[in-house]
Amino acid sequence: MNKRLDEFLDVLGASEEPFGVHYTDIEPENGITPKSATLPSREDEQAGAVDWKALNEAQSCVIGLLWRARKKKAAAYFDASRFGCLGGAFYLGFLEAQLDSIACYVSTGIPGMMEGEKYLPSPEVSHNFFKTVSPRPAPKRFCVFKPFSSFAENETPELVVFFERPEVMSGLIELTGFVTSDFEAVMTPFGAGCSSIVTWPLKYLREKGPKAVLGGWDPSERKYLRHDELTLAMPLSIVELMLEKWQDSFLTTRTWSTIKQRIQKSESAWKKD
Repeated sequence: MNKRLDEFLDVLGASEEPFGVHYTDIEPENGITPKSATLPSREDEQAGAVDWKALNEAQSCVIGLLWRARKKKAAAYFDASRFGCLGGAFYLGFLEAQLDSIACYVSTGIPGMMEGEKYLPSPEVSHNFFKTVSPRPAPKRFCVFKPFSSFAENETPELVVFFERPEVMSGLIELTGFVTSDFEAVMTPFGAGCSSIVTWPLKYLREKGPKAVLGGWDPSERKYLRHDELTLAMPLSIVELMLEKWQDSFLTTRTWSTIKQRIQKSESAWKKD
């Protein structure tokens, strides 16, 4: 598949190889992973037993670690003791119920104690969102992100994540509709950066069938993406359809040749990014 993928990425004008995502009990060698920390529960929080200082010292962003992994073409991985932040722990399936403190942090904050992000209007709405997105519990110990070509023959990514600018994204998004014949094949729901590349695609897959999720909108993740860059995450099955059917699509037309010229200009303009 890697040879077919390389040909497809070249025609698409992609800037880099996508990352695959899978859960495994095998720890990657030489991968990038967060510092260890104790994952607190809602019961720990209610009992006042959360070590917030230790959590803050170990904190790192899933998208931030992915940014480092992308630069090194290496794996980034997470588990219940190396989760980066409580948001990442929740969205990747290592934390069953999100803490009340995080519901406040995402919304109004706590006067005199914590400034809120104000992404949602109240802690109650935050909890409703957490309940709605309902991350799948991690089926194995590690959640691993790594370049698609790094997957061994006995490994299969559940999801594939593209990191691209709008011109390339236009090709991926239109092609998703072409290969699936689904006019709502691409969704762009509210959520943190890691929810867009893992939680939402898995939720759609189990409830509505394969969908691609366009992300990169979370202001807190933008510093870990290139200028104008967005994410598009989808089940492997959609990528397989793309590799099978792209030659019958608009990617072989004069229209796409014109877009590829724009892609080259964009890459030139942002060559130091």
